Amino acid sequence: MPLTPEQLQQISALTLGHYQDHAEDFRDGTRDHDVSQNVAALLQHIEAPAPWRILDFGCGPGRDLRTFKALGHTAIGLDGCPRFVEMARADSGCEVWLQDFLALELPSGHFDGIFANAVLFHIPSQELPRVLRQLHATLKPGGVLLSSNPRGDNQEGFNGDRYGAYHDLANWRRLLGAAGFVELEHYYRPAGLPRAQQPWLASVWRRA
Repeated sequence: MPLTPEQLQQISALTLGHYQDHAEDFRDGTRDHDVSQNVAALLQHIEAPAPWRILDFGCGPGRDLRTFKALGHTAIGLDGCPRFVEMARADSGCEVWLQDFLALELPSGHFDGIFANAVLFHIPSQELPRVLRQLHATLKPGGVLLSSNPRGDNQEGFNGDRYGAYHDLANWRRLLGAAGFVELEHYYRPAGLPRAQQPWLASVWRRA
């Protein structure tokens, strides 16, 4: 059964409410997470002359905005949690947009790269094709998208107060391909562990 608009609104409200209520704990718990592998995977595939305009989609408290800014790029954040947006603006000094992922308003052909780290899995699968097309459209031609999500067997639902959809590689390829992206690479994280101990699927895509 398709999710109704009311159900989608509830999914968004509960998930964002969880982050709003736990924003400081989330910032403290993720401040030292090493995502340098994902940052490098995005940047190495951008072919336009640097510096680049990077959208940190689901930027949270702003940790990775600081990284992109320190590398000399123009980093813009986007998050649906008001407290995260406040934190990210204060912590990074970057422009940060407050937008619900299910009600995006993005400029066309604006970004060289999109960094979607641990965020797209929160979007219900029935809405994901539309969101991916919006991300495709906001990239410049040839622009690059990095996504990293907890992987699964294409199941979805609430985990506590947060909604998640957990895709395997085959389904993720189908979704991104249908949105107009071409795969550049994929890998599992954390690096160097047996596959059973690598819960994260990261992948890099180019706007065709």
